Amino acid sequence: MAGRRISDEQLVEIIEAAIFVADKPISKRHIKDTVLVDIAISMSRINEAIETIQTHFQTRGIRLVEVGSGYRFQACSSLSPWLSNLWQERAPKYSRALLETLSLIAYRQPITRGEIEQVRGVTTGSNIIKTLLEREWVKVVGHKEVPGKPALYATTKQFLDYFSLTGLENLPALPAQQESKINQLLSDPSVREPSE
Repeated sequence: MAGRRISDEQLVEIIEAAIFVADKPISKRHIKDTVLVDIAISMSRINEAIETIQTHFQTRGIRLVEVGSGYRFQACSSLSPWLSNLWQERAPKYSRALLETLSLIAYRQPITRGEIEQVRGVTTGSNIIKTLLEREWVKVVGHKEVPGKPALYATTKQFLDYFSLTGLENLPALPAQQESKINQLLSDPSVREPSE
């Protein structure tokens, strides 16, 4: 079976089905190394097949989208007013403190808890960091070389997937005034790191 050849139509069907049945976003490399492992196929043909699938679903209720860890099918966002009626439970509401903390990590990673507190002007509760770690939206990527060696936090591929982003470059731009204020606060030498 190794080195078998397939038509473009079969390739599209296999890739479409693989993405559809996968329980999480799936990368092109993972598709090539698993479902297409016994088929002689180039990455350029896989790219063409994915483009064909994306074009096919462009006018449908679902779309093939690329997120941080690969491709997945998701409902067209314009349909959410109708689709939200499928779920009795509403999406969890996150506190302003949690969202501010997550935003600072996303825009200024890697960043310490002390730096987050310096910008926010208030203590960041350990339960906020714990929630972000449990959701796997952030992770510890190292420790800052200062007394106490505080943890450095950064976002994960799960963060990108949840917010339907392919990369951090797709985050909306911060307003210039906020950007300037954050830069000023983070360059302040009086930032004191709490012991973690």
